[in-house]
Amino acid sequence: MLSERSRRSFLRGTAGVAGTLGFSGGWAWPLVARGDGQRADATPLITRAVAYLRGRQAADGSWSVDRGEPGITALVVAALLRSGQVTPAEPSVAKGLAYLESFLGPDGGLSKGAHSSYSTSVALLAFRDANRAGRYDAAIKAAQQFLRATQFDESNGTRPDNPYYGGAGYGPGGGPRPPQPAAKSDAATKKAATPRAPRPDLSNTSFMIEALRSTGVPADDPALRRAVLFISRCQNLKSEFNDQPWADKINDGGFIYTVANGGTSIAGKTPEGHPLSYGSMTYAGLKSMIYAGLTKDDPRVAAALGFIRKTYTVEANPGAGDRALYYYYVMFAKALAVLGEPTIVDGNGVAHDWRADLISALGKRQSKEGSWVNATDRFMEGDANLVTAYALLALGHAAGSGKS
Repeated sequence: MLSERSRRSFLRGTAGVAGTLGFSGGWAWPLVARGDGQRADATPLITRAVAYLRGRQAADGSWSVDRGEPGITALVVAALLRSGQVTPAEPSVAKGLAYLESFLGPDGGLSKGAHSSYSTSVALLAFRDANRAGRYDAAIKAAQQFLRATQFDESNGTRPDNPYYGGAGYGPGGGPRPPQPAAKSDAATKKAATPRAPRPDLSNTSFMIEALRSTGVPADDPALRRAVLFISRCQNLKSEFNDQPWADKINDGGFIYTVANGGTSIAGKTPEGHPLSYGSMTYAGLKSMIYAGLTKDDPRVAAALGFIRKTYTVEANPGAGDRALYYYYVMFAKALAVLGEPTIVDGNGVAHDWRADLISALGKRQSKEGSWVNATDRFMEGDANLVTAYALLALGHAAGSGKS
């Protein structure tokens, strides 16, 4: 268990950090930009993908409406805007934004649909890129508050010694939480709680952190400090911030999906029952730590980079094969773009231009009509709209300069 002293120190974290990701010590994390550097190689792929998605929109402005949630539409709109080839005024984007707005509830989130926390996080990125003349200022602020309210924290009786603390899930739905010591009665625990997902996970927590930071929330915001504690507990790394019993069993610096059920990972577990690290969650964890203000000198960041270097590839999702491959590409591109390094040196000492590698990998997988789909249909990657949005987002980050 974390000591009270360590926990207090952690939650104070980087107090005083402003809304940038720069720190002392001669090194800084740059925010992702939408520049034009290296965009040329990706342009034909992006153009075909944009044309494909334009032709797949339903009359009500949605994509994949049969899924019964606005999340895929939010991803498509965010991807189209990230492409640099589409403006908020274009009819397909305008209709998509209107569709997303129709799910906004009085609590500020896309709470009229399923998976409201996830959908709100992705929609925030779309609203940010579509925000002209302050059109979405109010919606962005309200959505930020909604995401804070759905986080597992003291406001719903979840305390720092609970492994769910600081995490976010898909959205309200109730369900069991792990037992925790009896709390002293106070105003925070008596507060009427906003319904939360049955359990948090690293993927949704990562989307929440990105959405908040990308819309101006500073790295030292209490919600982000809490989130980093949850993220730290999802890492196969024993540290003062990870009190999970399996933390030092594999100790490779990679990440798993969630601490729930004794640790859950699509990569499986060792014969002893310890959850295995895998690629997409490790890039999601790295991206989240960067956005939350951790530097490369932090042992958690250094360990994650070590795992990434040892397992570097664009041909599979390390530890998971083809499962969630296109989600992996998105996390890969976002994490390395915000990291700001043009090359990654793998475990054999070979330097890779990760942008060129990713663009090449996506180029050979794109269909003639401009779409992508995963033949290994897990985690909805048989849906061409979803997967094409993933690929377009990945290309948008790979084609950008990555400089602040």
